[in-house]
Amino acid sequence: MKISTEGLKSFIPTNTINELIESQAHAPESRVRDIIAKSLDKQRLEPDETAALLSVSDPELKQLILQGAHELKERIYGNRIVLFAPLYVGNECVNDCVYCGFRISNKECVRSTLSHEQLIEETKSLVETGHKRLIMVYGEHPIYSPEYIAETVQTVYDTKYSKGEIRRVNINAAPLDVEGFRTVKSVGIGTYQIFQETYHEETYARLHPRGPKSSFLWRLDGLDRAMKAGIDDLGIGALMGLYDWKFEVMGLLYHTIHLEQTFGVGPHTISFPRIEPAIGTDFANHPPHRVSDEDFKHMVAVIRLSVPYTGMILTAREPIAIRDEVMRYGISQIDAGSSIGVGDYSSKDEESRKKSQFVLGDTRSLDDVIYELAKSGYIPSFCTSCYRAGRTGEHFMEFAVPGFVKRFCTPNALLTFAEYLYDFSSPRTLAVGMELIESETARIEDDNMRQSVRDKLASMKAGQRDLYY
Repeated sequence: MKISTEGLKSFIPTNTINELIESQAHAPESRVRDIIAKSLDKQRLEPDETAALLSVSDPELKQLILQGAHELKERIYGNRIVLFAPLYVGNECVNDCVYCGFRISNKECVRSTLSHEQLIEETKSLVETGHKRLIMVYGEHPIYSPEYIAETVQTVYDTKYSKGEIRRVNINAAPLDVEGFRTVKSVGIGTYQIFQETYHEETYARLHPRGPKSSFLWRLDGLDRAMKAGIDDLGIGALMGLYDWKFEVMGLLYHTIHLEQTFGVGPHTISFPRIEPAIGTDFANHPPHRVSDEDFKHMVAVIRLSVPYTGMILTAREPIAIRDEVMRYGISQIDAGSSIGVGDYSSKDEESRKKSQFVLGDTRSLDDVIYELAKSGYIPSFCTSCYRAGRTGEHFMEFAVPGFVKRFCTPNALLTFAEYLYDFSSPRTLAVGMELIESETARIEDDNMRQSVRDKLASMKAGQRDLYY
């Protein structure tokens, strides 16, 4: 694939971002309250408004922002948390990103790519624990061509095992050209996720010294090309710790605005992982812009308020305590039961750590995470109905804005949760989960929907599966 940046321009206004962060500092309480109220009215914030929230330092105003984000999350998403797992297919890479354990110059990394048979075994291991949604992760290397990605995705979809199967595969891989994206789309992927890593162009150039990823503009334009190829379900992200976190949040917002203005729909998800240690990678142990736990909570809340209808992903990079707390402030998706070494799910070995991109902070099993979620009043969801019914991109927004997400996604979450409980859960999770399902079903306000959910739950208890709205 030939990379060409001819005609490409950055839509990240570096000087403007810096000026906004500086000029919006010390916003008065009245302005902060007005901005939160706008967000609670389910309107996306403008850059100056997000900059004002980012610059808040007063503890009481920060608490207002946290409360606003929690309220917005409840209004739009309810108490659902969508679950998925990462599946690393291969860690071969031709880039030399200084922060990454997979970089080409890292001699301590053990290179590995799953064979067809190993991919099936990894999928079986994930299905056996109850997973329904995956994000498949690939290094950037010629062997991971669009055709290869499509073939491996199809293998996962074709693998039926025990009582389950994978119903949605998202992708985290290198930016492709338009034809490459069309090839990957043809096998029915969900979200295509590309992290810009850092939106600060000067920092980006310094941290990506060689390889195709060294092109800031090619990567920035990646999701535009995906849109042109018909993939309208997109994920953006920044790796927090490479540059100032306030700047990165502004970059994520400008990327959202660019997609909205150019294609009529913004990203489906935003990710904001903090950099974690990686084998043979001193930079990752000492990131130049480390984000504290307090700043991380503030950042998550501001992102939630800035983009009310965009899903937010909190990864298992974070420690359990932070995950538990930050979930309140707008998170809609988490990974659980995750392993990030190539081949880890089916056969861990002594070199597993050397095949991993970084170190995880939350290594609980899927069942343990689900038990804790249910105990805390969250509905664990494996729902894939919007994707399978074609409700993505602009079509998703048509349903989401009037409140479809909360009205229909909660019943779908309950049904997929029940399916997990009947087929995969431990006895303690089954007990807590069924009690939660009963109480949440009783809270459904629409009489017809409440009865319909009860009917479907009864059908599931009798043996039917994969029921959804």
